[in-house]
Amino acid sequence: MGLRGKISQALKDAMKERDAVRLSTLRLINAAIKDRDIALRSTDGDDEGVGDDDILVILGKMVKQRQESARAYEEGARLELAEKELDEIKVIETFLPRQLDETETATAVDKAIEKTGASSIRDMGKVMGELKGRYMGRMDFSKIGPVVKSRLS
Repeated sequence: MGLRGKISQALKDAMKERDAVRLSTLRLINAAIKDRDIALRSTDGDDEGVGDDDILVILGKMVKQRQESARAYEEGARLELAEKELDEIKVIETFLPRQLDETETATAVDKAIEKTGASSIRDMGKVMGELKGRYMGRMDFSKIGPVVKSRLS
């Protein structure tokens, strides 16, 4: 069962269990996926929709948005709203693969540099492309960029 099927099944389960937080979050996930499906359909005429890799990207963006919102709510002393955002993050993360820790990330960066034969900062795009192809959804690429840059400098 693909990621889309797992999300649909979780939505049905949340309806049966009357879990309001989980249900609303899963509906938001489905809406984001359908938006992406429609955008793809209008650009390339593809009726299949997005694949699991694209869904992982969507989920990653949703987590990042909620982290930023939670931070803003905490700064504004709106703790109940921050807690709601954090609850949504927990639901979204159930569909994301396990994130790599620091040592696994460093090893992955080193392997990507070795595989691409990167030797200077000009090769950073090749390394990032290799990492995205292999570890999509398993690492935060906004944090990986500086690591790759420091290794290539």
